[in-house]
Amino acid sequence: QVQVVESGGGSVQSGGSLRLSCVGSGFTFSDEWVGWYRQSPGNERELVAIVGSNHATTYAPALEGRFTISRDNAKNTCYLEMASLEPEDTAVYYCYVGYEHGYWGQGTQVTVSS
Repeated sequence: QVQVVESGGGSVQSGGSLRLSCVGSGFTFSDEWVGWYRQSPGNERELVAIVGSNHATTYAPALEGRFTISRDNAKNTCYLEMASLEPEDTAVYYCYVGYEHGYWGQGTQVTVSS
């Protein structure tokens, strides 16, 4: 049974930092690419960052430099480090694993106050 579980969301003030975690199970984590996406009210879900099985990374251009994606295959975990957070970063952040047809986590809320 495939599971994708995010954690680490919360409320922070503008300029603060958070680290999100995504743990995958039920498949060979190291073989799959993993992505972080986010969705704010009234907006479509958008790509934040992707890390490939070879650890190559891709970022949404507007977020590169503030957000860092990484993975620890020994822990079946992908991380999203977010720095210099702004109120515009407020959203539900989702983890996506590109295994089979793809699997989404349930999401974790990030709220940034000014």
